[in-house]
Formats: sequence, C-alpha cells, structure tokens
Amino acid sequence: MKFFVNFLSISRICIAFALIPTLILQWYWVSVVLFAFGAISDWLDGYLARKFNVCTKLGGVLDHIGDKLLVVISFILLALMMRFPFIIIPIIIMIARELYISGLREFLGTQKIEMPVPKARFSMGKIKTTLQLVSILLFLLLFAVSTLVTPNTVSATLLKVLNLLSQLGIIFLWSALVASLWSATQYTITFLGKLKKIK
Repeated sequence: MKFFVNFLSISRICIAFALIPTLILQWYWVSVVLFAFGAISDWLDGYLARKFNVCTKLGGVLDHIGDKLLVVISFILLALMMRFPFIIIPIIIMIARELYISGLREFLGTQKIEMPVPKARFSMGKIKTTLQLVSILLFLLLFAVSTLVTPNTVSATLLKVLNLLSQLGIIFLWSALVASLWSATQYTITFLGKLKKIK
C-alpha cells in the first residue's frame, strides 16, 4: 500500500508536466481527464496513507511536490491562454504565496525548526487547494466544451453552459485567492511564533 500511495503522488507529478503538451496541442478533453485524475489522486493518496497508516516523510514530500506542481503549472498555462487581468492577477498572487510560504519553511529548516501543515480536515490550506483544483477543472472544461461550438452546432443551451463554466471558474478562482491569503496569514503568525525559539 505504501508503494501505491507514493505511486499516486508520483503520477500527479507526471500529470502536471503532461498537461503542458496536451494544452499546447489543444487536446482539451485529454487535459480534463488528466487533471481530474490528478485532483482525485490528491485526495486519495492522503486518505489511503492515513487509513492504512503508511504515512512517511518521503510520501509527504512527494505529495507536497505533486500538489504544488499540478496547481502551479496549470495556473501558468491558464494565465498564458486566457490573458485576462481578472484571471492573471489572482494566479500571480497565489503563485507568489506558494513561494512565500516555501521561503518561510526553508528559513525555519535552516534553524532545524519544522512548520508542519495543519492536520485539521478542513484547514484553510486544504480549502484553498480544493478551491484551486475546482477552479482549474472548470476552466479546463470551459476550453473542452468550447470545442463543441461550430457554425452548425451553436445553441442557446451550449452558450449558457459555457457562460456558467466561465462564471463559476472565476468565482472559485477568487475564492481560492481569499483562502490562499487567509492561509498565508495563518502561516505567517505561526512563523513569527517560531521565530521566538531562535536565539
């Protein structure tokens, strides 16, 4: 089971990079399937690791790398493809947030102090990640469904679906930004508390 859990994390890393050619080649439905599997594996590997008590430091590192790569690469690709300020701005801020938190962890690591991820089932960090994954999936679906639009297949229903996917994607994206900033604030408070341990 430990091997399978780590395999899920490694597969998520592979999926993150596989999204690059699939989106460049406009294989949008393939991108949707790949990303959906990656998002599900994010929940599944953690669930299985806890259920069967096979949590390891290596597994934790692989899980963390897989999560960040899947989200960051997807966000960069979406920003390049959509190029709207209300899409690009929250993406830039959330990527900066990831770099900021990584910097805090790296500094504490040099002092041999850990800053663990909150274990709560509904921690703000997990809520942030869930909102990010949902927003990305909605935008990928938007691109995929848009391929169904041709001069002969334009319908009011299809246009409504596209509009709904677009609006929901933006709502979840900005909600993820709020959760991201909230989570960063919590990490900053924790970081400042741990600084007191440094002499």
